[in-house]
Parts: sequence; C-alpha cells; structure tokens
Amino acid sequence: NALLLMEHLTAGFADRSILTHYSNALNKVKAVLKTSQKEKLEILGSNMKLQLPASINNDYEYLSVLQNVISSRQIIEIEYLTSGNELSKRKIEAIGLVFYAFSWHVIGWCHLREQYRDFKVSRIQKLTNTGDPFTITDHIQLSDYMKFLPVSY
Repeated sequence: NALLLMEHLTAGFADRSILTHYSNALNKVKAVLKTSQKEKLEILGSNMKLQLPASINNDYEYLSVLQNVISSRQIIEIEYLTSGNELSKRKIEAIGLVFYAFSWHVIGWCHLREQYRDFKVSRIQKLTNTGDPFTITDHIQLSDYMKFLPVSY
C-alpha cells in the first residue's frame, strides 16, 4: 500500500523518467503478490487521488539524466528557455537538484556566466550529457548554495 501511495506521489512530483523507473519496480513487486493482494491494490489504486496545484509542470524526462550527471560529475549542455522566453544554450556542471516553489531546479556551475546558477527544470528544452568530466574539482556544497535560495530549508 505504501508503494502504491508513493507511485501517486511520484507521478505528481517527479517527471516521466522517474515515474517510469518507479512503475517498473512496482510492477515487479506486484508480479509476486498473491491474487487477493493484487485485487486489494487495484481497488486501493482506483480509489486514491492526488490534487496538485496547477503550477506543477513535470511534463519532461530529465530528472533521471540529471541524477546520473550529478553522481558521475559530467558536464551537460542544455537549451534553456529564459524567463524572457529567449532560448539560451549553456554548459553546466550540475551539483544538485532542489524542489522548491512547486518546481524542480538543477543547481550548477554555468560555463557561460561563470557562476553558480539555478535552472528551473521545466524550462529546459533540450538536455545532452556531453560525457565530459567536470572542469572544477571543488564545487560548493549544495547545502551551502541553498542558503541563497528564496526559501528556507
């Protein structure tokens, strides 16, 4: 039941890439359940709803890639739609993911601006893992960067 609840939360707060991974794992668990347990899960699943703010936009598939480049310390190239609706190409050394203001944000060193920047994931139009290693070896800790965010943790 807890896994089913988390699937609904994953669908609401993560993106399609994470939901696919989670649903695949949950289906493996469901495959070994007894018929009566499966029936109970189906009933529960059809009788559980999650109301989310309309501002949540998770119609993308970048979180899995971002998780991988953060842990492998590889540079990404993104095409990013700025707040002024201009398309900007950036090379980024992503140091972390933060969920605030009902949106996922990737925090990283921006090669173009030569400073740490906060990129709203839903504004990324295209993301490519270059496979190139970080050029900076001693990045700021995500927890230190978070002190500059407009929310408290």
